[in-house]
Amino acid sequence: MSWRTLAVVCLLVVAGCAGLSADSTTTPDATTNAGTDAATADDRTRVYIEDENGTELGSATVELAETQSERYTGLSEHESLGDDEGMLFVYDQEGHHTYVMRSMSFPIDIVYVGANGRITRIHHAPVEEDNEDLTGYEGVGKWVLEVPYNWTIEHGVEVGDRVRIED
Repeated sequence: MSWRTLAVVCLLVVAGCAGLSADSTTTPDATTNAGTDAATADDRTRVYIEDENGTELGSATVELAETQSERYTGLSEHESLGDDEGMLFVYDQEGHHTYVMRSMSFPIDIVYVGANGRITRIHHAPVEEDNEDLTGYEGVGKWVLEVPYNWTIEHGVEVGDRVRIED
């Protein structure tokens, strides 16, 4: 096992889990910078999306949501996202998750990423009228990526594409 893989595995073990079920423990392609602490001062990392041929479709600088509290709050305290910004929700294992647009002031794409690093589901989530009767956006993933609304369409991202995470 490489040091990079070990660092990612350790990070995911520490992250905790809020998923409803789990059945896989493998990780997607991920690297960390040598000599860098896994928890950076601003908890931002870069996520790349590649098609089946390895062609990069797009990338985003993301904040990490690794604890239950961070995952619950998500982007609801943000006023907007830049064109290539987002949030990556980290779970310790793959599971079924449901995301809602609680207290959100802007629409987003919600991208579920399986333990094998492949996109399993994409939702385009508009802003809700209020915080009652919220639409549930379901999927299976070990990671959930939130990016600006229609970012996946603009970059040609589809179910089955691969996600690569670099710290």
